[in-house]
Amino acid sequence: MHIHILGICGTFMGGLAVLAREAGHKVTGCDANVYPPMSTQLEAQGIALIEGFKPEQVELNPDVFVIGNVVSRGNPLMEAILERSLPYVSGPQWLREHVLQGRWVLAVAGTHGKTTTSSMLAWILEHAGMSPGFLIGGVPQNFGVSARLTETPFFVIEADEYDTAFFDKRSKFVHYAPRTAVLNNLEYDHADIFPDLAAIETQFHHLVRTIPGNGLIVANGAEAALTRVLERGAWTPVQHFGGDGEWQAGEPADSGAFEVFHQGASRGHVLWDLLGAHNRMNALAAIAAARHAGVPVAGAVDALSQFKNVRRRMEVRGTARGVAVYDDFAHHPTAIATTIAGLRRKVGAARILAVIEPRSNTMKLGVMKAALPGSLADADRVYCYSGGLGWDAAAALSPLGSKAAVHDDLDELVAAIAAGAREGDHVLVMSNGGFGGIHGKLLEQLKG
Repeated sequence: MHIHILGICGTFMGGLAVLAREAGHKVTGCDANVYPPMSTQLEAQGIALIEGFKPEQVELNPDVFVIGNVVSRGNPLMEAILERSLPYVSGPQWLREHVLQGRWVLAVAGTHGKTTTSSMLAWILEHAGMSPGFLIGGVPQNFGVSARLTETPFFVIEADEYDTAFFDKRSKFVHYAPRTAVLNNLEYDHADIFPDLAAIETQFHHLVRTIPGNGLIVANGAEAALTRVLERGAWTPVQHFGGDGEWQAGEPADSGAFEVFHQGASRGHVLWDLLGAHNRMNALAAIAAARHAGVPVAGAVDALSQFKNVRRRMEVRGTARGVAVYDDFAHHPTAIATTIAGLRRKVGAARILAVIEPRSNTMKLGVMKAALPGSLADADRVYCYSGGLGWDAAAALSPLGSKAAVHDDLDELVAAIAAGAREGDHVLVMSNGGFGGIHGKLLEQLKG
């Protein structure tokens, strides 16, 4: 089959392209921004890329056009496809029909931690010799790739609640038909497509409705929103972690290591240096999901002791002049607060300089701006990049007083951070995008 992917350079669609190519399909694609690293990764797979969405691409005559959710009505290529009544399908639907069908799908859903928990789960299965396929919205360092296809029935997927395509407003995860589903947490997000939390809860219940009776739901027992979702009806056994659930994490040692409890009994110690209660919860979810697929708890605990985390999750990008610079994907106030708390536990009284780019659609709309000061309160200094925002970041961060600074010019922001940093500081950069290469620029200024 020849598929032509519209919006191929997105994380999900790029991963789908790799899976399709590994499955033996001919894959071509286009996007408005065809540039490294995604372009080089795809071209290395033998996937031909076209810059832009010119309607002439219909002459490629693929068997089907696979449409990413970056594409909307008015897109010239999409309009040509519609006018000629050519076959098209969403990425999640194509994935289900041509990759996931017949497999044991382990799906990880939630507002936070999807990438990390999916990576943990895939690594546990790999460590157990089960060689899972996977599609993850980041790069697990134990694998070095974000997607792969194998001959085993097991497939781990990061199950996103964002909508599927302009013609299918259901969440992506409704298409995945998992046998094992992790519901990690649930908060309001994606204000560009969901009016309120209740609307997201409805989508999560759509997912619950697709899980078979011989499957398993692994749910966070401390999340009221998930409790409401499951109270709407569940036809699948449920195991809870956290809260009053059967899976619990002991208090961490100074190193970050912790004990795993199941039904009150100790099942071993995860010996790692990952930070934060959120990662302990991620671990419990992954252990429970892997157990459903046949991995003993002891094996899962041993695997997590060798887990290398995901790129851009508290990743140290370098140290210069005694100042450590971190990169983290946190972009929701809850994730920002959790990330800072984890770093605080590690560095103690040392100064934390939090640098944020409110880049997600939700943040750009200003929906979460009132929660930002509280999420940043434990940092010693706060630097915010306000370029492209439609709301007053300085006013929003005013409760932080003089410890917050806002800049709408990236070079000025870098200069201000470098000037304010001193030996022993920890600069925590948080964004769900590339942030203009700020990490490298900051390290260079610090060296200078």
